[in-house]
Amino acid sequence: MRYLPEPQDRRGKVAGTAILLVNLGTPEAPTALAVRRYLGQFLADPRVIEIPSAVWLPILYGLVLTTRPRKSAEKYASVWSSEGSPLKVHTSQQASLLRRRFEAQHQAPVAVEYAMRYGEPSISGTLLRLKAEGYERVLVTPLYPQYAASSTGSVLDEIARFVQRVRNVPEIRVVKHFFDDPAYIRALANLVRERWERSGRPDKLLMSFHGLPRYAIERGDPYHNECMRTARLLAAELALPQEQWQIAFQSRFGRTEWIGPYTAPFLADYGSQGLRVDVVCPGFVADCLETLEEIGIEGRALFLRSGGREFHLLPCLNERDDWIDALETITRGQLSGWVSRATDPDSRMRSS
Repeated sequence: MRYLPEPQDRRGKVAGTAILLVNLGTPEAPTALAVRRYLGQFLADPRVIEIPSAVWLPILYGLVLTTRPRKSAEKYASVWSSEGSPLKVHTSQQASLLRRRFEAQHQAPVAVEYAMRYGEPSISGTLLRLKAEGYERVLVTPLYPQYAASSTGSVLDEIARFVQRVRNVPEIRVVKHFFDDPAYIRALANLVRERWERSGRPDKLLMSFHGLPRYAIERGDPYHNECMRTARLLAAELALPQEQWQIAFQSRFGRTEWIGPYTAPFLADYGSQGLRVDVVCPGFVADCLETLEEIGIEGRALFLRSGGREFHLLPCLNERDDWIDALETITRGQLSGWVSRATDPDSRMRSS
């Protein structure tokens, strides 16, 4: 059978609306076996590694997945909590908080769920469950502020695979990006200001984004431009002169050239000058391995080893009220014609 079986006939029942938040993904445990399974799915995605499969897959399975999982598992273990993977915990909590907002403010119920592009809960599995529960309109919201083919584009690929397996396809809308959304920029600025109110201003604010191979930009990917736009808007919101902030890119993989400037050399240079540095990661809305370990542990160690005076990694937006406000604004703007806000003043009160 080409198509999956359709759920029980729901004629006469009102079609529901759902929001599906999507993040990158995470291993199920900080073990070499779990990391190998996760990396196998992640690095086999042709959106992530744009090398012909006949060339890349033997390298992936013959070399990368035999050496990298153990080292990566140690890094995951350094940031793993009793609740599990930080990325999964924060994404789940963001979905729960957004769900409360929509339950309080809209006449028709709006389901809010989350999924991971790699690992569980999967995009296709969650979409199938929502369809079975009667949700015929789904707004997919990748939690990547800046669009890249290797992130948001890959989510779209997975949605397309779901569509190919379903006979009665639900209505699907997708939030492409929100790199310049005013509410998102304000939430980032509030995060920085609150740190400065507690600890004072640093000599430098380093804005570190996830990197991307340079060939992707040369082939037309808008990611670099969108990161630059986010950084400039954040600096403007904070009224920062150019000499007090710097944009950089982290998380390089492989030998190919990536977009720069790179984060690590800046941390070493600032450390050698004896500066105080704050690092914010605007491209991540939930703390994860790349923020907590790569910047918070490795980056901090490099900075202090180079002679740095004081280093602060600012947390990601995580469960901040102003970020959930922004997420509500971003998603509600895409739900036009699907839902209406409640008219009863008492029903507009947010859940505590």
